[in-house]
Order: sequence, then C-alpha cells, then structure tokens
Amino acid sequence: MASKETTRYTLAVIAIAILFCFPVIALLFLRLFVETRYIPSTSMQPTLKVGDRLLIDKHDAWLHNPFQRGDIIVFYPPPIALDGEDIGQDLPHILGRLTGLPIFPNQPAFIKRVIAIPGERVKIVAGDGVYVNGKKLPEPYIMESANYSLQKLTDIHGHSMSGKIIEPYSAGQFADKEIIVPPNELFILGDDRNRSEDSHTFGLLKTDRIVGRAFTKVFPLKAIETPRY
Repeated sequence: MASKETTRYTLAVIAIAILFCFPVIALLFLRLFVETRYIPSTSMQPTLKVGDRLLIDKHDAWLHNPFQRGDIIVFYPPPIALDGEDIGQDLPHILGRLTGLPIFPNQPAFIKRVIAIPGERVKIVAGDGVYVNGKKLPEPYIMESANYSLQKLTDIHGHSMSGKIIEPYSAGQFADKEIIVPPNELFILGDDRNRSEDSHTFGLLKTDRIVGRAFTKVFPLKAIETPRY
C-alpha cells in the first residue's frame, strides 16, 4: 500500500497537471472559434495596415453559414496561386491549422473582401469601378479604382506567388462566359485594388478554404465595419 506521502505527492502532481492543462485546453478550444491574425501586406489598405492584429470569427466557416458581400475574410489561397501547393492534409498540418502552435507547419493565408456571392454577376471597368448584377458598387473604402477590366472569365489572369503567369480560366469551355459566381464560391478583392492578388488573378474562391471573418482590430480595439450594399 502506498504511503500517505506518496499518495499526497501523486495527488499534487495530478492537481498541478490539471491546473496547467486546463487553460491550455481552454485556449485550444477557443481557437476553434476565434483566432488572431496579423496583416503582413498592403493589399487591404487603407482599411487594414501592415502589422494590424485582428480577431477572426471562425464559427461561420465551421457551420458552413453563408458569407455576405462586404465581409473581410481570411482564407487559404487556391493551389494555382501557390504554384500548385495545396493545404496539407497530414497530421502535423492539421494540428497546425487547429492550434496555431509554432511547432507545427504554418500555411500561408490571405485576407480580402467579399465582392460577390453565389448567383451574382461581376464586371470590372478600369478606372471606373466594380459592377455586381449591373449595378456599380459604392466603395468608399478604396483609394483608387482598378486599372484592369474584367468582362468574362478568360479575362482573369495574373501571377502566382513565385511570379509565374497563371490563367485559371483558359480559352475553351470558359471562352466568352460571363463571371457568374457558382454555388459554394465567392468573388473576392483586396481593397488596394492594384496591389492585390485576388479573384482578378487566381479566380473564384471555394468557400471550404475560408478560415473565418475578421470582425475586430485588437490594437487599438476597434470593430471592423462591413458595408451591406
């Protein structure tokens, strides 16, 4: 039979382990629904600046709730934007996405604004603005209009992260087809229109690649307003 001292020692170790693990478990559980992200580029200026830290609401992505035009979302870019590299499905990558711990692989994520949702038709006129279902969007949050035009799917092209030319909708079945957002996809753009890799370069975004929606700046603490137009 174990001595009282051994029993007390064992209980003390268990108590310390519980006290240590509980906040860790709580934090990991919280991360399933909310996480922090920082802005590494200028693609969302002037709304978001380099170094801004944001809170990301992930529950809509988990529950497959629809996102709305105007939402600012964090997502994993499609493989074509990363020279074919896709989201890792092995255990270390999955744990990295779930926990955010630096001991696991970290995958690049982008942040952009939702411009059109499923069923909507998109057109961009250089120097003028973005049109959704034939109506020009009021966009007071941008510094300048796009210097490119998009009339059909084959107009979408740009460069991958390594600088390679990408054309997600090459001629053929997509020739002369309008840009109409299909189910479970979104058309997204950066607020800094002429310095952003987004749907005008890599195409429409599948909603299953979304991490969550940005809703608050951390420092200074300030809600992120999302226009509904």
